[in-house]
Amino acid sequence: MNTLEMRRKLFSRERPDIIYAIGDVHGCYDLLLPLQEKILSDAANHHGSKWIVMLGDYVDRGPKSCEVINELMTPMSGDFERFCLAGNHEQIMLDFLDEPRNDHVWLQFGGIETLQSYGIRQLPEEMKARKALLAEKIPGEHISFMASLPSLLAVPGFCFVHAGVVNGVPLQRQDDRHLLWIRPKEQTRPGSENLFLTVHGHTPVRTVSLSDNRLNVDTGAFMTGRLSAAKITRSGEITVMHAE
Repeated sequence: MNTLEMRRKLFSRERPDIIYAIGDVHGCYDLLLPLQEKILSDAANHHGSKWIVMLGDYVDRGPKSCEVINELMTPMSGDFERFCLAGNHEQIMLDFLDEPRNDHVWLQFGGIETLQSYGIRQLPEEMKARKALLAEKIPGEHISFMASLPSLLAVPGFCFVHAGVVNGVPLQRQDDRHLLWIRPKEQTRPGSENLFLTVHGHTPVRTVSLSDNRLNVDTGAFMTGRLSAAKITRSGEITVMHAE
């Protein structure tokens, strides 16, 4: 995927009855499955429309990136819709696959673990052989899935992104570079123009945290062994869920 290509941004005029937003998975397939089971069990007690929103960074650092992508590409059963947003790790993996150099930053960014999850233990020195091995081991469907991920999902009162938004810029005009890479310290305190709560991951925190009109759901699963989700009801009530 060319880094200059813009990703889709999704907007809904209606909010579902319940949204479950899941933080950065980072190859922690063995945490994603039990968290999904907790969500499905919790949702069985509620009527109405239900979404799962994945906040990006499905690959790298953890041991089972391939399995995570397979899971996210599998349609959910029941009355759930699942939306998967792009993270910076999906973007940089695509950049590597476009030009798989030995000195590419992705290989020090968690890419080695991702390659291993696809059965690649060592990359050939010769570029042609390297590209051939990557094409053989990494399914084209996985690449297409990561390339097609939207960078933003907005519903009344809430905006879901991987990293954050630039305050004062209309959501339709937000730059994907910021949506996938910005850090909280780079964002100014939101003003009256930000009439929504930004739900994001990207910057690990000890526990799910709410500050400056931002809800951070990334609890560093690959480091802490804890994958977190925020349950948001139509009334705006927020409940935190974990798998450990």
